[in-house]
Amino acid sequence: MTDRLKNFPISFFAVVMGIMGATIAWEKAENIFGWESYVSATLLWFSILIFLTIFFIYLVKIFKHPREIQKEFQNITKLSFFPTISISLLLLGIALMHIHPTLSRTLWLIGTIIQFIFSVVIISIWIRHPSLEINAISPAWFIPVVGNILVPIAGSVYAPIEISWFFFSIGLILWIALFTIILYRLIFHNPLPERLLPTLFILIAPPAIGFVSYVKLTQAIDPAARILYYFALFVLILMIPHLRMLAKIKYYLSWWAYTFPMAALTIATIVMYHQNHFDFFKYLALVLLIILSCVIGMLSFMTLAAIKNKKVCTED
Repeated sequence: MTDRLKNFPISFFAVVMGIMGATIAWEKAENIFGWESYVSATLLWFSILIFLTIFFIYLVKIFKHPREIQKEFQNITKLSFFPTISISLLLLGIALMHIHPTLSRTLWLIGTIIQFIFSVVIISIWIRHPSLEINAISPAWFIPVVGNILVPIAGSVYAPIEISWFFFSIGLILWIALFTIILYRLIFHNPLPERLLPTLFILIAPPAIGFVSYVKLTQAIDPAARILYYFALFVLILMIPHLRMLAKIKYYLSWWAYTFPMAALTIATIVMYHQNHFDFFKYLALVLLIILSCVIGMLSFMTLAAIKNKKVCTED
C-alpha cells in the first residue's frame, strides 16, 4: 500500500474532470429538454465523492512522500496535470451554482486563485526550462489553458466582468499559441507515446469551453462564437479516423482524456441549441450525451478493474 500511495499520480484528478463534465452536461440537458434531474443529481454526488477520495489520498501522499510530489512537478509531462486540481474545483463550483450558491462561490474563488498560480508557475517553468525539446510537448499542455477559459462560466456571476475577460483572454491566446506548436509537433516530429495518445482528444476542449465561456460573457451567438464551436466540432470529426488506432492501445489512466473534451463539446452543443433552436444541434447533443455516458461508464468499470488488478499506481 505504501508503494501504491507513493505512485498515486496527479493525473487521477482527470477522472474528476470527466465525471464532473458529464454531470454538468446532464444538468444542462435536463434543464433544456425538461427532463427530471435524477441522473445529474446522482452524478453530482458521485463526482463529489470521487473528488474527496482522490483529494484525500493525494493529500496523504503530500505528507508521506513529498519527494515524489517534487519529482512529479519536475516531470515536464506530469507538470501539466497539476491544474486538474483547480479545474476540478471550478467544475464543482459550476455544478453547484443553482444548488448551493455560497459553496459554489467559495469553490470558484479557491479554484480561480489556484488556477492563476498554476498558470504563472507552469508557463514560467516552460519559459525557463534549459533543455525542453519539441517531443516533450503533448496535448496535455492544454490543461493549464482550459482552466483559465473555465473561469468566466461562474465568474461572470460571482465577480466583476473584467475578471472573467482577463482569464478568458489568457486562455484564448495561449490556446492559439499552443495549438500551433502542438500541431507542428504532431505533423513533423515523432508520434506521441502510446500512453499519451488519448490526450489527442484534449484538442477539442479549449475551443468547446471557449465557446461556452464566450456565450456566457456576451449572451449571444455571434461570428466569433460560431468559429469556436465549429472548430471544436471539426476537431471531433478529425479524431474519428483515429478511433480504431486508439481502441487498440491498452488501458492507461490517460484514457480519461476522452471524457472531459467530449463533455465540453456536449455542453457547447446544448448551448448552441438553446440559443438558436436548430433541431440539428438538439439531435447532435443527444447523440454526444449518449456517447459520453457510455464512455464514462466503460472507463469507470475499467479503472476499478485496473485498481483491483494493481495496474495503476505503479512505477512508471
